[in-house]
Amino acid sequence: MILHRWGVLPYEEAREKMAQLHRQAQHDGQNHLILTQHTPCFTVGRDAWEREWGFDVIKSDRGGSITCHAPGQNIYYFLFQAPSPPRFFKRVVTAFSRFFDTTRKAIHYEKQNPGFYIQNRKICSLGFRYQKGISLHGVALNVNPDLDFCSRVNPCDLQGIVPTSLHAESIPLSCEAVDAMVIEAIRESFDEPL
Repeated sequence: MILHRWGVLPYEEAREKMAQLHRQAQHDGQNHLILTQHTPCFTVGRDAWEREWGFDVIKSDRGGSITCHAPGQNIYYFLFQAPSPPRFFKRVVTAFSRFFDTTRKAIHYEKQNPGFYIQNRKICSLGFRYQKGISLHGVALNVNPDLDFCSRVNPCDLQGIVPTSLHAESIPLSCEAVDAMVIEAIRESFDEPL
């Protein structure tokens, strides 16, 4: 697994870099994991392209509805060899379940509305696409973003669901500490060396 640490980037710039790296993954046959954060924005997946939101949104070719991005939210883009998308997705869920288990909080995964929740509070979103046997996009985990900004919409446009973060749930981990723990959980789930 090859790690790429991009820091904080505008979504559009990260999307262009991801597309370039996706082409590289087609040739090198490696699994690439991108760690990044985005400047404040809202992205909408293909399921929500036609909807009017009342403010600027960025169209994304991933699945799903609307997602908020802001500094303090760790993004994990997976450009992994994924000949079996269901098996790949299960390993991603397993990795993040292992991470959340370390927090000793009742954080659960919901299959019907892909993501991790504490009661009616969403802490982590998943959205993928698969092209030429390789995954695109990934996971957004709220460590300590501006929840006032994120609360302008319901996460993934789910009624009765509000955004939360590790810090809001009294889990005082830094973004860097979360990255280290998540990388290890991904490495174990995919049986991948670094």
